[in-house]
Amino acid sequence: MNTSILKNQQYQTCVDACNNCAECCEACCTECMSNTEMAGMMGRCMMMCRDCADMCRMTSMMMARGSEYVKQMCNMCADMCEACAMECEKMGGKMEICKQCADMCRMCAQECRNMIR
Repeated sequence: MNTSILKNQQYQTCVDACNNCAECCEACCTECMSNTEMAGMMGRCMMMCRDCADMCRMTSMMMARGSEYVKQMCNMCADMCEACAMECEKMGGKMEICKQCADMCRMCAQECRNMIR
């Protein structure tokens, strides 16, 4: 992304974290769906990843346009990322992508919490 376009430069680190988290959540969900041996156990993980990816994208867009609701969205995004991280961590011992996703979600949650302060 061309950062000179971003309306509020102080959001850039969080925007990047949200975009990276959304990407990782999508990859995790896709890999979980394609693992036919474990797909039945992965239902909640996949749903959480999809919700988290959507929340991260929405939060990123709201920061990019300088919405007056940025703090509320960052708070909700952090909560969603933490919930997703806990769910992905349950499968982290079985699938590496779930462990990576949990780590990315935690990093995004921290960046979102930083925005609230």
